[in-house]
Parts: sequence; structure tokens; C-alpha cells
Amino acid sequence: MVADIIRDSTFGQLVNWASKGRYFSYADQRPDYIVRARYFPHASPLPSAESSSTLEARSPTPKSREETLVNAPGTCAELKTLKTDVDVEKQILESVGAQTPTPPAYEYLVEFEENDPDKPMNWSSRKRIFIGFLISLLTFGIYIGSAIYTASIPGLMEEFGINQVGATSGLTLFVAAYGIGPMILSPMQELPRWGRNPVYILGLFAFVIFQIPEILAKNVATVLVFRFLSGFVGSPALATGGATMGDIFPLQHIAIAIGAWSVGAISGPIFGPVIGGFAAERMNWRWPFLELLWISGTVLLIVFLLLPETMESTILIRRAERLRRLTGNPLLRAPAELGHAGEIELAPLLTETIGRAFRLMLEPALAVAHFYLALVYAIFYLWFEAFPLTFNEIHHFSLGLGGLPYLAFVVAAVPTFIGYYFYQTRYMASRMAKNPNLAPEARLELAMIGAVFVPVSLLIFGWTARADVHWIWPTIGAGIYLPGVYYSFQSILIYPKYAASNLAGNDFLRSVFASVFPLFGARYYKVLGIGGGCSLLAGVSILMIPLLYAIIRFGDRLRARSHFAE
Repeated sequence: MVADIIRDSTFGQLVNWASKGRYFSYADQRPDYIVRARYFPHASPLPSAESSSTLEARSPTPKSREETLVNAPGTCAELKTLKTDVDVEKQILESVGAQTPTPPAYEYLVEFEENDPDKPMNWSSRKRIFIGFLISLLTFGIYIGSAIYTASIPGLMEEFGINQVGATSGLTLFVAAYGIGPMILSPMQELPRWGRNPVYILGLFAFVIFQIPEILAKNVATVLVFRFLSGFVGSPALATGGATMGDIFPLQHIAIAIGAWSVGAISGPIFGPVIGGFAAERMNWRWPFLELLWISGTVLLIVFLLLPETMESTILIRRAERLRRLTGNPLLRAPAELGHAGEIELAPLLTETIGRAFRLMLEPALAVAHFYLALVYAIFYLWFEAFPLTFNEIHHFSLGLGGLPYLAFVVAAVPTFIGYYFYQTRYMASRMAKNPNLAPEARLELAMIGAVFVPVSLLIFGWTARADVHWIWPTIGAGIYLPGVYYSFQSILIYPKYAASNLAGNDFLRSVFASVFPLFGARYYKVLGIGGGCSLLAGVSILMIPLLYAIIRFGDRLRARSHFAE
């Protein structure tokens, strides 16, 4: 398993290419590989299914393109020795007396075999869980970059003489950028010839490099520019992680897989202030950026060496390329290479994806779900202003200790995920078994459960954030908020057919919306007080609950008017 993982990783692919298949080789690159007869060009009609399964030829290692591969009927040996792929294709077409066939009757289609070990859905449970862990680690390594910045805000204000709004804009720009980035970068991961990994790896590499100018910055403009660029190039880890989970986990397990990955995503902003606070306190504001460089650099090394490509169409295209070189048959094609599928251009794909994402955002049912999640997400980022006021100013914690109450979210994540697991495996699984065509609005029932936690958390935190109340009570109140964020996020996929566009639109809306809140958060709490400010937010969140119920109750009528619903 380990050898296959390294072979399929970016590192293994580069070594395989550089060594021409000698190292980290695939089965079809080894001398003892048996090539299926149907992969060879032939001058006679294809044999029957029964005979073709038995007609196989052992492939020797070719010495040159001009040599005959296999001296047996039905192979390239029946044709003239040819110099170019164009000549080979022309002669094959003339010999069979037909134009290039089209699917589903295409003769030279390269597909996965039965129980094919290279097919992601056939990987072992241990391998899939390990890859899921790598995606969570990748998301964590980038997502921690948002909140780790908060520990640097006091130092930036002091060194560059800027106000709190100017310093906080570094957090705003990062969050907004990883809402904008997926609209452009995520569609690139849908191109079969590229696959998921190039965008992941190149984006993470750029993310690591962009930390260096921030560490060495001589002015605040440098910090802010590279904060935006960092969020932009790192955004696919958050937006497309769910798609990677869908590549490797079957439908009945995908909800749990995405739920586990989401825990890693949420943990990033939670651990950021904890890790960055002590470094900024003991050293200076540059050290949280240095820590982010270490964390993201370590993650880059791990995923570069161990994260395999998971997109089936990409894996088949690479197999078809190897078989074309092996057999000398240029007509061999993966399904994604047939017709116009292999000629997808990025510009039209971006136009289609971005346009569909914005149109989906205007769907009434999705608009309510998106806006509610954006509100929940924005309140979550307001904690980054409320916590320093509560624990540093009211309870006089140091900068480092002031980050520790964020761990309340981590403590709450454990029972939250356990509850989600049993909800999916016991409750939703039985409902889906009885009714496979269960209305997609049923997913929002989970958001209704989470919606109860939001105002309760805000009210407890807001009215216990006082000097005469022990600090543990606002900490507990904050921890109760986690189920509200988590359950709401897990329930937004109302139109599964367009899940990618739905997630991209949601990511854009909630990130841009939430990114603004930290700019006025400190002023907001100082004017209204922590109790009053939390009460206002609790009231708004309570007003949203009836709207969620209305979507559940009348969602079928809204979908009947939609062009996107299945």
C-alpha cells in the first residue's frame, strides 16, 4: 500500500516520468505485463467478447518505436512498421474501413478492469482513511493561517503605527481571498488532464513561499498584499477537499467522510490563536508567520510525498498514455479523451462554473441556507474580537494564555462529531433505506438542530463575560457554539447534482460576508458591550430559524420552479 501511495503521489509521478517508468513503475511498465489483445491495432473486425478475453499477448520491452511489438495475429505486427503516430492512425483507419468510432462502441477504450487496484473506489479502507487524513491535514495547514494572524495584530499596530482596523484587515483579506479563489481555482481541478493534485501542490507551494515576504516585511502594505495572495492560492484545500473525499468514499460513507474532514477544517482557525499567541508574546509579531511557514512547509512535504491522485478520469488518461507508448496504438483513449471531453478549455469552464454558482445563490431555498451559514460563520469570526476583550482585558490573561479558551471549540468538536456520526448512521441511513428519494430539504433538519446552539451560546458567553464571573463560564458558552457551525455547514447541499458549484458559491458568499465582521468587531462590542452585542446577534439568529423551517416545509414547491433541482 505504501509503495502504491508514493508511486501515485506528485513525487512518485515525477520520478516515474524522469526514469521513464524504471522507478515507481506501474504494472503496464514492467516487462512481464500481459497486454490485452484489444489494445493492439488490428486489420480485422474485433473478436467476440468470449474470444477477446482469452486472446492476450505478452509485451516485451521495446527497443525503439520502429520495432515490432508482438509478432502475433491481431497486433501491430500485421501492419507496416511506421514512423509516426499520424501514419499509424491513418493506416489503421484505412484497414478497418471506418472513421474513428464514437462511444459507447469505441474499440480502443481504456477503462478500469474488474477489481482494478488503481481505481480509487477499490482502495482498501485503511488507504482511503489515510488519504482522508492527508486532505484534513492539508486543509488544516492552510486554514490555520487565518486566525494565527490575530496574535500579530498588536505588534503590527505598534511597529507600523496603524489603527486596529488597518491591522485587522490582514485577517479580512485572507478570509475574503479563500472565498474568491475557489471560483477560479476549483474548476481547474475538474479538468481530467490536470486532476486534483497539481492545483493542491502548486497552490500550497505558493502559499509557503508567500509567507517569506510577510516575515521580512518592512511595511504593512507588504503584509496585506501577501495575506490576500496566500488566502487565494490556498483556497482549493478548503473548497475541493469534499470533492476528493467523494473520489475515494462510496455514497453511503461520504457524509461521514466529509464530516470528519470538516473537523480538520474547523480546527485550523481554532488552533491559530493558541499557537500564534505564545510566539508573539515571547518574541514578536513576525513569529506567528514563521510558525505558519513551518506548519505549511511540513504539510507540503508530506502531501508531495504521500498524497495520490484521486480523480478517476485523470488516472485513466495517464494509463492510456502509457499504453499508447507500449503498444504503438495511438487510437487508445480514456473515456475523458473521447469527443470533446479531452479538449475542455479553462475559460469556458470558468464562465460556466462561476455563472452557475451565482445563479444557484439566487435560488430561494439555497439563498436562505447560504445566508444563514454566512451569518453563523461571521459570528464565529467575531469571536476573534470578543475573546481578547473578555480574556485579555477583563480577566487580564497574557497574550499567550488569552488564546487557550479557543480550545473550548476543540473540546466541543468531539461530542459534536459523535452526534453527527450517529445521526447519519442510525437516523438518516434508515430513512434513506425506506425512502431513497428523500427530499433534499431533509438535510436542513440538521441545521435546525444546530440553530438552537447558536443563540444559547451567544447569550451564555455575552452575559458571563464579566470580571465578577469566573472565566470558565464564557469559555463554556463559546464551546457550545461549535455544533451550530458544524451542523449548519454539513446540511447545505440541497442540489447534489451541482454540489461543486453550490459549495463554491457558498464558500464565496460566507467568506466575503464573514471577512468584513472582524473590521468592526472591536468597535461593535465596545459600543454595545459584550452582553448587548451577543444578545443582538442571538436575536438575529433566532429570527432565521423560522426561515429554515419554511424551506423544509415548502422546499418541494421551490424546487419545482428551479432549473437546477433534480
